[in-house]
Amino acid sequence: MLVLTRKVGERIQIGDDISITIMEIKGKQVRVGIEAPAQVKVHREEIYQRIRQENINAAQVDLTDFDRVKDLLANK
Repeated sequence: MLVLTRKVGERIQIGDDISITIMEIKGKQVRVGIEAPAQVKVHREEIYQRIRQENINAAQVDLTDFDRVKDLLANK
């Protein structure tokens, strides 16, 4: 992990497309501005984890649903 020290107004560049600017420091909070291409998804970590868990939950398949469909098709 790269650890950097920055002051308000200073930036961090990631590759050619992503730029992070330190906007404000108040006590224990740091406000950052992130400039990135539209196709790069940027989320707070807790939001990212929630999205990830929802995707995992949505991908789980209940096989009883397939059995019901199979039975319906067999009875036609």
